[in-house]
Amino acid sequence: MNPVEALGRMVTGFALELGRVLLLLFSACKQLVLPPYELRNILGQMIAIGIRSLPVVLITAVFTGMVLALQTYTGFKRFGAEGLVGTVVALSMTRELGPVLTGLIVAGRAGAAMAAELGTMRVTEQIDALESLATNPVKYLIVPRLTSGAVMLPALTVITDLVGIGGGYVITVVLFRASSTVYWRRTWDYLEIGDIYNGLIKACFFGAAIAIISCYKGFYAAGGAEGVGRSTTGAVVLSSMTILISDYFLSAWLFR
Repeated sequence: MNPVEALGRMVTGFALELGRVLLLLFSACKQLVLPPYELRNILGQMIAIGIRSLPVVLITAVFTGMVLALQTYTGFKRFGAEGLVGTVVALSMTRELGPVLTGLIVAGRAGAAMAAELGTMRVTEQIDALESLATNPVKYLIVPRLTSGAVMLPALTVITDLVGIGGGYVITVVLFRASSTVYWRRTWDYLEIGDIYNGLIKACFFGAAIAIISCYKGFYAAGGAEGVGRSTTGAVVLSSMTILISDYFLSAWLFR
């Protein structure tokens, strides 16, 4: 295969994948506003995506805030700006690290679980059985996961931001004996409300992207157990890449 043909196949494959994802997203958005509403399924997915991801989110957030404060303090100490450590930690967590790290964690934990579950249902013909029973599989399987992802990721991001700032406080005040008053004053003096809600907008987008990509990979899985494994791996990789790539464009739009 010559390079031009390989490039053409890659572009064509990408366009087909993107089109199928968008069609599935449009179908899910349409079913979202139509009754009946799967409230029980949505609540169950909120628990699976949000509550069960909380332990790993907390551990990641606290150590991220701590290492960020550690590196910032030792660097700023060289030119006498230790009082700005709280500002750097707060802005970094709310604008970037909070939504991005939370998104990557949820993609690796909940996204993989969604792809594996739907993939198993596809290869064992359970989705076909739902269709034969006149149950819309998009309405029953994908809409609750899409809704829960878009709602729970901002909620987890709020927790990540608070815990990360608290971890930075522990390192700055407890370890380095800096002033507690200065840390909190500099944090709130330079932190704007736009930094917080723009980060939550990014988190909402990341949550919806993780859910629709993971559901797509599982929904169209094929090839038995090996196909389920491929769909699960593809869901995590594609979700992570989408988060990291879209983060730049969202930041350029929201924080310009």
